[in-house]
Amino acid sequence: MLLRDLSWLVALADHQHVTDTAAILRTSQPTLSRALARVENELGTRVFERAPDGVHLTPNGRLVVAAARDLTARHEQLLTDLRSLLDPDTGVVRLAFLDSIATSLVPRLLRSFHEHAPRMRILLRQEPAHEIVQDLRTGAADLAITSPRPPGDFGWHPLQEERLVLVVPPSHRLREREEVELRELADEELVTTPVGFGYRALVDALLRDAGVSPAVSFESQDLATIEGLVAAGLGVAIVPEPFAGQSGTVGVRIAAEAARRTIGLTWRTDHAPAAPATRFRDFVMTPALG
Repeated sequence: MLLRDLSWLVALADHQHVTDTAAILRTSQPTLSRALARVENELGTRVFERAPDGVHLTPNGRLVVAAARDLTARHEQLLTDLRSLLDPDTGVVRLAFLDSIATSLVPRLLRSFHEHAPRMRILLRQEPAHEIVQDLRTGAADLAITSPRPPGDFGWHPLQEERLVLVVPPSHRLREREEVELRELADEELVTTPVGFGYRALVDALLRDAGVSPAVSFESQDLATIEGLVAAGLGVAIVPEPFAGQSGTVGVRIAAEAARRTIGLTWRTDHAPAAPATRFRDFVMTPALG
């Protein structure tokens, strides 16, 4: 049976006359009768008794129509809810982003977009880059602000570039240097993110290119925590420049052009984003913001 059949069944129960109901539904009487027969055949029971004055529900028919009312009402509610979620003016965008930009880039973008589209809702997911990619693949996130650009079928719009610096404790031997070569860190203990994180891969590549492999003293998913561990004298770290000095560390410029990371907006390209996500993406990509 079709969902339309159930809605016609409810209408017939309300009006109790096939010809009148067909006219109200703007269909023919034979078409309505065939729909009724289809439902009764599939359910294996008569829903209506035919009488000279019209049709009347059977005891089983009352059960069937009650269920049909519930199903059609739930279908209408589903359509209403989806229209609300997908409306480009009042809908919902699911945005994933890196922990390390939670207090800088993301709030600035959200403030600007809220002024542009105050009735839209943004559902935020704050997580590591590898989880962000997984959420994009499964549809748990519509868009993401991350680094580096994900491999595969993802769109990419750079938003900002950050210089990476070495942070050292305030009493460290390198604290007064203006610039440091990464090969000088061979005997240092490193505080960094865990293996598997995109940022760890970036740091490891920089050190590998410099020909050094410092011992890792501590690992943390949070760059602010890493900076705090360095301030406590538990090692040195490579972090984005805005994190330097937050807990008393000293930032030293790294003498390597590759010591940078690019933050960008990304999305799946194997299908078009929903209207709210498209509106957010297009807004973020405007020259004034991007």
